[in-house]
Amino acid sequence: MAVYQTSDFRNGLKVEIDGAPYTMVYFQFVKPGKGTAFTRTKLKNMLSGSVLERTYRTGETLKVADIETHDMAFLYEDGEFYHFMNTESYEQVAITGDTIGEDTTQFLTENLEVSVLFYNGRPVNIELPHFIEDEIDYCEPGVKGNTATGATKPATLTCGATVQVPLFIEQGERIKVDTRTKAYSSRVK
Repeated sequence: MAVYQTSDFRNGLKVEIDGAPYTMVYFQFVKPGKGTAFTRTKLKNMLSGSVLERTYRTGETLKVADIETHDMAFLYEDGEFYHFMNTESYEQVAITGDTIGEDTTQFLTENLEVSVLFYNGRPVNIELPHFIEDEIDYCEPGVKGNTATGATKPATLTCGATVQVPLFIEQGERIKVDTRTKAYSSRVK
């Protein structure tokens, strides 16, 4: 049985707690003046989406989750389920929008390559590519001369997500967005 030590903890780690798969979304190593060191964690259940906060003393272990990933293309959404197709075997799977989460589904566009996570052979969630390129569907026009402050404005992308962009970015331009932070990265030529 494979286990992770507290020294292995990092964001994105896939672990199993009480028979359910979790993703580590936050961890902090704490070394108090007195007593033993410990690590604070926030773990997100990959099946229900609930968040669990736990503290682990140095030396404690967590079981490695039996997670497989397959590269798949997003096909369509039918109101309740999001459908994905394996690009090699053409096998299709469906995952509910509640499971994936609105933060992730807002970036899905047709044929976008994602990693689908399988727990014990069952699709449980997806991971977006770290960066996507998309066109700005709508944003307010920029104001000339107001660039020294690093000010931003909201821009709606064609995929439906809203991100903050610099004032010089115009409607119709293609931009690169970091899906982990939902932050503007750069223009795309």
